[in-house]
Amino acid sequence: MNQPRIPDPETRRRSIEKMREVCRQFDALNLLLDEAIFLAEADIRNSPLNVYRLKKAKLGVVSESSKLDT
Repeated sequence: MNQPRIPDPETRRRSIEKMREVCRQFDALNLLLDEAIFLAEADIRNSPLNVYRLKKAKLGVVSESSKLDT
């Protein structure tokens, strides 16, 4: 069977540097995606339909609780 050979130090150094660069790129992409998700969630929270549904739900909870108080 063939034994895996350990690459020379220069090849290892280049491979490690490439892997670090890929990790930096993934980190940057994750930051962009986090920001996009944050903005999308803010748009959803502030959408007129969502505001309407929240008001309607709060009115329903208030009217239900006033029924329980009587």
